[in-house]
Amino acid sequence: MQKLSLSQSLQQKLSPQQIQFIKLLQIPTAELDTRIEEELEINPALEEGMDDDFEQKEDDPFADEFDDDYKERNDDLDIDGYLQQDDYAGYKMQGDGNYGEEERDMPLATSSSLLDSLVQQFSYLPLTDDQRVIGTQLIGSIEADGYIRRSMQAIVNDLAFSQNVFTDTEEIEEVLHKVQTLDPPGIAARSLQECLLLQLRRRDLSDPDVVLAIRIIDDFFEEFSKKHYDKIQRRLAISDETLKRVIDIIIRLNPKPGSVDDSSGTAQFLIPDFILINNSNKLELSLNSKNAPELRISRSFADMLDTYDKGNKQNKALKETVSFVKQKLDAAKWFIDAIKQRQQTLLKTMNAIVRFQYDFFLTGEESKLRPMILKDIAQMIDMDVSTVSRVANSKSVQTEFGIYPLKYFFSEGISTDSGEDVSSREVKNILKDLIDNEPKLSPLSDDKLEKILNDRGYNIARRTVAKYREQLNIPVARLRKQL
Repeated sequence: MQKLSLSQSLQQKLSPQQIQFIKLLQIPTAELDTRIEEELEINPALEEGMDDDFEQKEDDPFADEFDDDYKERNDDLDIDGYLQQDDYAGYKMQGDGNYGEEERDMPLATSSSLLDSLVQQFSYLPLTDDQRVIGTQLIGSIEADGYIRRSMQAIVNDLAFSQNVFTDTEEIEEVLHKVQTLDPPGIAARSLQECLLLQLRRRDLSDPDVVLAIRIIDDFFEEFSKKHYDKIQRRLAISDETLKRVIDIIIRLNPKPGSVDDSSGTAQFLIPDFILINNSNKLELSLNSKNAPELRISRSFADMLDTYDKGNKQNKALKETVSFVKQKLDAAKWFIDAIKQRQQTLLKTMNAIVRFQYDFFLTGEESKLRPMILKDIAQMIDMDVSTVSRVANSKSVQTEFGIYPLKYFFSEGISTDSGEDVSSREVKNILKDLIDNEPKLSPLSDDKLEKILNDRGYNIARRTVAKYREQLNIPVARLRKQL
């Protein structure tokens, strides 16, 4: 006999407008133009240009209903309320300076993209229609670093649901091998091992060192990744000189083929979201002008309501048209307001960061950076931590000392023997300097690094040393040992 049970749960659902605002808040300046163009294309009630003195006519029978509907939506636009349950984009509330796996590269504005180049190259291959659809899906699955991490079965399912193309993993693999022949070498690999092999197999295979490099990656990848070169040397019975030549070939390969695309001639440049000017020791902050687009409600589109009001009220098609027009006007008005609220939120957050790190922005000296976590800024501006995270995770500021990602200014504090707190960034710099200058044949272990830092007055534990080393993408001492 089955038992029946009832359970209740309280869930907070996000409206489409709220989801849109989350996306608007977090996108960098480089992507804002594209987002606005998309909205202009789908909403004829939205136009570019300065806002005119458009007002609803007093005798407009739809005016009150439209305004109330918009006001109701606008009241729902509570940033903190609907962001509270969201993730913090890689930051931790207590601010340990670890930005996690979601740390992203700085936004780039490019004249062309790797995706465009791959699509163009792929179009030249002799393929069937289905293979072209499969290849396009595979190219779309390539991540920023050049890898495909989705399983082949997941791509089979994607094609069935979204493209109505029914295939199997064998055919996917066949097309994948064709995609992997595109430039840059190593693109569309599913692992580092496959990425290196793809690059090596495009080398001169008449060179015995290249053939040996392929065998090492193919048969001894685990030993190679752990730098157990002595085991590889014994198994292959090769000399020190040969081993060194082959290892040199491998380490010169590109582990992230998507990050550099020399063949496309792509020009890349940073677009800062904020501009900070030091005017006689007075810091003046402004938004990049691209963050303040000129948008307005289409007067001609709004006038349609008045025209439709004079028509036949019983006409079903007319009623549907009126509903469509009102919906588009409402969406346009909301979008303009959301853009303005985005600007206000960005400036409010950045102004707080400038006040907190005032000494750094005056001098540009890293030693002037104060320990700062997301919660510090959230409390200053009375917003939720996740709101600050959304702003900080993908934005940058231009100063007279260079362009900095906002996440650069967030770090935890480390106490010293004198009782002062210093930024963990300062400790990381010292740690990096110690490792850069360590003896290559006998690298410093985390225990030794801990002792050196403690001797210099920094109260730091070995596990924290290990955490900072990992955040700096520095391997353990054994893997840093060089031949």
